[in-house]
Amino acid sequence: MNQNTSSVATGAGNSTSPAAPHNHDKQNNLSHVSQRAVLPWIGAFLKPYRAKVITAIIFLFIGSLAWLSLGQGVRLMVDEGFLKDNGSRLNEIIMLVIGITALSSTAIFCRFYLMTWLGERVSADIRLKVYDHLLKLSPGFYAKLRTGEVISRFTADSTLLQSVVGSSLSMALRASVTVLGGIVMMAITSVKMTGLVLLAVPMVLGPIFFFGRKVRDLSRKSQDKVGDLGAYVDETLHEIHTVQAYSHEDTDRALFNNRVEAVMDAAKGRIKYRSILISLVMFLSILAIALVTWVGAHDVMSGAISAGELSAFMFYAVMVAGSVATISEVIGEIQRAVGATERLIELIETPIDIPVVANPLGLPTPVRGELQLKDVRFSYSNMNDSADSSPDLLDKNNSETEVIRGLNIHIQHGERVALVGASGAGKSTLFELLQRFYVLNSGSIELDGIDIAKLSPQTLRQQYALVPQESVIFATSVLENVRYGRQDATEKEVIEACIAAKADEFISEFSEGYQTYLGERGVRLSGGQKQRIAIARAILADRPILLLDEATSALDAVSEHKVKQALDSLMIGKTTLIIAHRLATVINADRILVLDKGKVVASGTHSELMQSSELYREFASLQLLTDDGLLQE
Repeated sequence: MNQNTSSVATGAGNSTSPAAPHNHDKQNNLSHVSQRAVLPWIGAFLKPYRAKVITAIIFLFIGSLAWLSLGQGVRLMVDEGFLKDNGSRLNEIIMLVIGITALSSTAIFCRFYLMTWLGERVSADIRLKVYDHLLKLSPGFYAKLRTGEVISRFTADSTLLQSVVGSSLSMALRASVTVLGGIVMMAITSVKMTGLVLLAVPMVLGPIFFFGRKVRDLSRKSQDKVGDLGAYVDETLHEIHTVQAYSHEDTDRALFNNRVEAVMDAAKGRIKYRSILISLVMFLSILAIALVTWVGAHDVMSGAISAGELSAFMFYAVMVAGSVATISEVIGEIQRAVGATERLIELIETPIDIPVVANPLGLPTPVRGELQLKDVRFSYSNMNDSADSSPDLLDKNNSETEVIRGLNIHIQHGERVALVGASGAGKSTLFELLQRFYVLNSGSIELDGIDIAKLSPQTLRQQYALVPQESVIFATSVLENVRYGRQDATEKEVIEACIAAKADEFISEFSEGYQTYLGERGVRLSGGQKQRIAIARAILADRPILLLDEATSALDAVSEHKVKQALDSLMIGKTTLIIAHRLATVINADRILVLDKGKVVASGTHSELMQSSELYREFASLQLLTDDGLLQE
C-alpha cells in the first residue's frame, strides 16, 4: 500500500481504522457492473471524433469493395484472357487489377492510420476520465481496494481496449464487410452455390457465439487475476525494506509464484476455448468451400457456369472463409476487451462517497479557523454500508461500533489544542472527519459557523495544512515537493518556507540544491529531513488551521529539536490541533482534550489534568515520552 493509502489507514482512528484487506473477490470491492453492452459506452468516447470515425469507415468500405472487385478481374482473366488466348486483353485486365490493388492499399493505409489514432485517443480519454473520477473518491475507497488493483485496471485494461479499438475492432469490421460483400458477389455469380454456402453459415457462426461467450467470461476472470498479481507486486516492492529486513524473500517468491500460476490457470481456459473456436471455424469454412467447389466443378463440366465464373466464385469463397477466420480470431480479443471495459466502467461508476452539495456555501473572508463539533457520531460501518456489503471489507475491530460518540468540542481561533488518548480513542479519525473524508452518522462540524457539509470538499480542505506523523514525499524535486502546498509559489517563497522549517540547511548541501530529485517516497532523506520538508510545505500553504499528527515522536534528539523549531514557526497565528505523544507538546498547548473510546472524558491544562484526571495521569506516565521531573508537576 502506498503512503497516501497508508496515511489514510493510519489516520482512520488508529486501531479502529478499516482494514485494507487482501481481497480475493475483487468484484465485491466496486459497484459491480452486470453483463452489459459496452459498445454504447465506448461510442460515447468516439462521439467527439465522429468525423474521423466516418472517414475511417468510408476508407474501410473502399478498401473492402476494391478487394471484392478483384474477383471480377479473376473472372475476366480466365474467360477473356486465358481461354480466348487474347494477350492484349489480358494486359488490360492486369493493369486494371494493379489499379484496383493500388486503390485498396491506399484505403488500407488511411483506414489503419485513423483507426490506430482513434484507439490511442479513446484510450487516453478513458484514462483521463477514470483518473478524474479516482481523484474524487475518498480515502475510504482506497483503504478498501488495493492500489495495485486500481493501477491494473487503469493501465492494463485501458491498453487492451486501445488495442481492440485501434486494431481488432477494425479487423472485425473489415472482415464483416468482406463477408457480406463476398456473399453478394457469390450470389451474382451463382445463386445455387451461394445457397449451399449459406447452409453452412449457421454451422460456422454457432461456435463463434458459443465459444465467444466462454472467452468473454474467462477473460474477465483472467484480468482479475492479473490485477491481483499487480497489487501484490505493488505492495511487496513498495515495502522492499521490510521484505528484506525480515528475510521474507523466499516466502514472497512462493506467494508470487502462486499468483502467477493462478494467472496461468485462468488463461488456460481462455486459450483452450479460443483455440477450439479458431480451429473449428477454419475446418468448417474450408470444408464448406471444398464441398461447394466439388459442386461447382460439376457445373463447369456440364456447362452451367464458365470456368471464369467458378474461379471468381472460389476467389470470393476464399475471401469469405478468410474473413470468417479473422472474425473468429479477433472475437476473442474483442471479448477480452469487453471484460476489461466492464472493469473500467466499474471504476468510473463507483459512487463518490462524499456527497457534494449542488449549491455549496462560501466561507467568510478571511477564514478565522474557529471549529465547533456538535454531537458528532461516526462509525466505519456507515462507510462500508454506503460502498458495499462485502464481509471482507468490514473493520477487523468490529466497525459497527461507533468510533466517535457524541463529541462536543469548541475550538477558538488561534487556539492550540492537544489530543491525547490510547490507540483507538478516535484522535486520527477526528482529523479525517474535520477534513470530511468520511460522512458523519449524525451531528455536525462547523468552520467559522458554517456546516462543513454545506461546503465543497475542495473549499473546506484548502483551509487545512496537515503534517502527518509519517511524512509524504513525492518522487520529484525538493522544489516541487514543497510547492505541493501552493502550486503558484515562486522559488523564493519556497526557499523562505524551507528556511523557516529549518530545512534549507540540509537542502543547500545537496549538489543540485532545490532541484535535487528525492526518489520514490523520499528514500534519499532521513526521517527528520522528511518531516522538515513536510513542515515547509505546510508553511508555504499558509492555511488557517493546522493538523499535526505529532511529528517528533520517532525522531532522534537533534532532528526533534530542529523539527520543534520549525513547528513553532508554523503554529504562529494558526488554529492548531495536535495529536500528542510527547509531554513537551501538551505543556505548550492552550488546552488538552483527553479522548477515550470516541468521547472527551477530560479537558484542561497539563497541571489541571494531572490533578483531576486519573486516566490522563495513567496515560502520561505510561505513554507520553517524558522525563520524570516534568511528570511530577
